[in-house]
Amino acid sequence: MQLIGMLDSPYVRRVAISLHLLELPWQHLPLSVFRNMPEFRQINPVIKVPTLVCDDGETLMDSSLILDYLERLVPAERRLLPEALPARQHVLHGVGLALAAMEKAVQAYYECQLRPAAARHAPWLERVAEQLNAACLLMESYLQRHAPQAEQLDQATLSIAVAWRFIIERTPELVAIDSYPALHAWSAQAEQQPAFRAYPFE
Repeated sequence: MQLIGMLDSPYVRRVAISLHLLELPWQHLPLSVFRNMPEFRQINPVIKVPTLVCDDGETLMDSSLILDYLERLVPAERRLLPEALPARQHVLHGVGLALAAMEKAVQAYYECQLRPAAARHAPWLERVAEQLNAACLLMESYLQRHAPQAEQLDQATLSIAVAWRFIIERTPELVAIDSYPALHAWSAQAEQQPAFRAYPFE
């Protein structure tokens, strides 16, 4: 298998870290959707990250769909998403919060970095920032309730750590970092784990 995309994408990074933890054989091809468009188009004409090229050559898109596939390749005891309820529900809740935070942070980043200042729509950016902070507040609450352990990562705690790192690297002006101490502490702790260090934000 081959994972296509840069590790500065939170979606690519959550898949890369998950692949490491699932102990699956794979290769990483760090292509940018901007700088490497022609090469990326040859692999996936949609030019969407992450893209996973399966062993038979078929491509999968969307980090959650890719991870759903990858979970089926390993025994239940190695999976990052529990099978039984209510544990599965709780983890899916946390994953949903992390994905919402990623989406809003990416939208804000693109709005500020790719759109000329004169063309930016302030009400839209304000709405995105409000949604981003709502997601951060809920992730903060999730971590306080579930007390994650760095040695026992699941897909929720993994994705929350990845989301927060992207937020503080790319959109720090939209969040009050000190307002989310559990998020900040958890991200710092997770980033010291081998899987995170193997695939750092860059």
